[in-house]
Amino acid sequence: MSARIWHSILINAGYPTIESLKGQDPEDIYRKDRAFQGCHVDRCVLYVYRLAVSYADNGGDLPEGKGNWCNWKD
Repeated sequence: MSARIWHSILINAGYPTIESLKGQDPEDIYRKDRAFQGCHVDRCVLYVYRLAVSYADNGGDLPEGKGNWCNWKD
């Protein structure tokens, strides 16, 4: 998905800025997203939220080897 779509999804979940993601629980964001959409949301979306929160918490830096959403799986 494009950055524009992800931004829209995060706004709908209550996170309009990168700053608003700081200190958040990716599981909570995932639950809010599912509630907003009212349907099944693939678990890979949770991995994107993990990446986004880490990015916000670390000033735009990500841990080595964690630059792709698929590297945030359970």
